[in-house]
Order: sequence, then structure tokens, then C-alpha cells
Amino acid sequence: MDLHHWLGRATHAIQDWADTFGPYQAHPSLLVDDDRFAAAFGELAGRLKDNYPFFHPHYAGQMLKPPHPAAVVGYVTAMLINPNNHALDGGPATAAMEREAVAQLASMFGYDTHLGHLTTSGTIANLEALFVARELHPGRGVAYSEDAHYTHGRMCHVLGLKGHPVPTDDHGRMDLDALEDTLRTGEVGTVVVTTGTTGLGAVDPVHEVLPLAERHGVRVHVDAAYGGFFTLLAGADGPEALPAEPWRAIARCDSVVVDPHKHGLQPYGCGAVLFRDPEVGRFYLHDSPYTYFTSAELHLGEISLECSRAGASAAALWLTFQLLPPTPDGLGQILAAGRRAALKWADLIDASQYLELYQQPELDIVSYFPAVEPAALTGIDAASARILTDGMTSPDPIFLSTLRADHEAFTARHPQITADTDGARILRSVLMKPESEHHIEHLHIRIEHLARTR
Repeated sequence: MDLHHWLGRATHAIQDWADTFGPYQAHPSLLVDDDRFAAAFGELAGRLKDNYPFFHPHYAGQMLKPPHPAAVVGYVTAMLINPNNHALDGGPATAAMEREAVAQLASMFGYDTHLGHLTTSGTIANLEALFVARELHPGRGVAYSEDAHYTHGRMCHVLGLKGHPVPTDDHGRMDLDALEDTLRTGEVGTVVVTTGTTGLGAVDPVHEVLPLAERHGVRVHVDAAYGGFFTLLAGADGPEALPAEPWRAIARCDSVVVDPHKHGLQPYGCGAVLFRDPEVGRFYLHDSPYTYFTSAELHLGEISLECSRAGASAAALWLTFQLLPPTPDGLGQILAAGRRAALKWADLIDASQYLELYQQPELDIVSYFPAVEPAALTGIDAASARILTDGMTSPDPIFLSTLRADHEAFTARHPQITADTDGARILRSVLMKPESEHHIEHLHIRIEHLARTR
């Protein structure tokens, strides 16, 4: 699609609608002449060049990429009106779009019933899920894996809950024996399972956690902020297929969070939280005497801790889902490309003299480190840092990221490595752009070259 064309159509469509209300004159205090704007815009465009090329497949660093053009057009079109999805009075059209898009997310996870809404981030979505957890089990804490996102520890602090970090196994997944020991204390009311850790892309065994939680009378919340859309590959055909069990088990969990601004092709910030039991809406009950007045329907602000939220986010997600729905044949095909890229690169690294795979990728995050002599953590750490810097500054640049692995985690996976320090940086690449599938060989050759150039 031609983004220039459709952005022009967006401005015309909104202006045509605005003209139906009759003419009016803009206030002179708002007017800015083109010469002044050109100068300011020139500076803006120049300063934005101080960015990494998130759009390019040679950027394989953090979980960043531009939104899909459909999301850009949807966002800009609605933003010209600037609806607020807190109340139906502030955004009737985009509130309806939000409900429809959230229903599609609920269907993707297999929820037969749901209560949910969009948020500005996965952090806020997880805050809401843990808020409901606190209300349902007052005085009881939250268990999450040591490799879970740091937001859970922070939000437990915000909510006055005790956090219980649970050790992980040598694949970065929650250790079930350690979890059961924690649950036996009776101090935990909710277990957070992560389907796609942001460090390694590890997937907790949701299907095995559920019976443990049921035995101890504990709720299960799924942090699928990063990996949620990979449920579309559960049980699929082809090399990109994922084991069905942990993903299908999400349908039996109490709540789930997903970030459409990651694999859902959306601009920041667009998260979502969904609860399987709509009755938890009672914990949000409040009144706003100057906003809830034009409709007897439930306002989105009545089931959200956030107040003002951009209706443009809902419009962007809704329009994207019209074209690329959250189905195996829609968004699933985009995730499949990233997953195939990760598996292909893992095979190349396995065959390399200069690189070693840290662990087999479960999603689209590849973790690896340079082979050094002597094989010790200090050398690996220094070489990883050098490759990161040299890759960004070379004439043919590539952009990676690093992840710090502690010595116990490292030697559990690679016992031949000497743990001469408490940890080491390894290299990490996120292949969330489908174009990565066609650039893996180039990335691999470049990193091998950097690894052997000392």
C-alpha cells in the first residue's frame, strides 16, 4: 500500500466529515506560517536521524520495528479527531472498534467469555491483572519466574503485594518443583507464567502450571506481552510450528496480557489485558459525573485503571485486523517468517567455528556468544561487547543487543565454560521483522567476521 497516498486520503476523509458541521474560522493564536513550520520540521527531521534503523533487517537488536502502514493510516486518521476511549462520550466510534479488536484477541487465546480493553503498555496491562489478583486474594502474594519481566516485581511493590521469584531451569523456564515449594507456603494467590520472556523468548509450561495452581487454589495470569501472538503457530504445519500444549492452555488461565505494539504491528503504546471471568469488572466500579452521560452501555473507563486513552490506538489496531487478522493465515504468516529465521540462524550458529548457540530459540529471539580461547566468561563478555560496538560502527553495519547471563545460568547450559567471573554478556538478536528471513545469511557472515577479527 502507498502510505503517502493513504495519509492524504486520511486528511481528506476527516475534512469532508468536519465540513458537514458547517464552516468556522480557526483562532489566530493557533496559526503558524509555513516558513516557521518548515524550519521547525527541518530540525525535527534532522534530530530523528539520531536513531537506529529499526525498520531494516540488518537491525537485529531490541524488540523494535515500525508499525504496519495500515496501523499508521488508522492511527493518523483517528488522531485528526483525537477521540478519548475512556468514555463513550469521548470516542463512540473508536470505543466500538476497541471492543471488536479486543474480542478478536480473546478469540485468539480461546476465551469463550472475556472482559478486557487496550492499555498504553504491557506494564500497565500487567498492573491491572495484578490489581485484580490482589482484590481476589487479599493478603496473598504473586509468584513469577526469575526470568520474568521486571515489571512484576515493580508492580507488586506498587500494589503492596509480596513478590515470590521462582528459579528457572536450564532453558529459562519456570522450575515446577521450585514453584510447588513456593505454593505450599500458602502465601501465594496468583502465579504469573510467561509465554515469551523478553530476554531469551523462553515459554513457561502453562499446561503444567495449571494443575499445580488448581491444587493449591491459586489463580494463573499469563504475561504474553512479547510472545502472545505466537499462539497462532501452536500446532501449525511446517518448521515454524510450536508445541500446542502451553499455548492452548492459555484458554484456561484467569487472565492474559499481550502487546499489539510488538508482534501486532502497532505503534507504541498499545497493550491489552483480558480476563476470562467478566465478573472481575466489579473491582473497577467507580463513577465519573462529567463523562458517563450519553450511554447506558458500559464505558471502557469503567473497566480500566487508566483514564484517558488514545482512541487512535483502537482505530489503528482495528484497521490492521481488517487486513491482517490475528489468525494463522493472517498475522500468523508474519510470525512464522521470524520463527523460521530464528531456527535457520540457530542451525548456522551450530555449524560455526566462531559462534556458539546459548540456547535453542523457542520463538524468534536468538541468543549466542563468540567462541573464545580460553573458554571463559571474561573472554566471552569482552568479545560480545566488542562485536556489539564494531557491528554498529562498521561500513556495513549490523545492529545487535546483549544480554547478561549469570555464571550459574551460563554453566548450566555450557559446563565446558570456565566461570571465572559472576556473569557475562552474550549476544542477542530479535528477528521480529519477517524480512529477517531473507537476511540471516548476511547477518551470520558479518558476525562471524567480527568474531574472528580480534
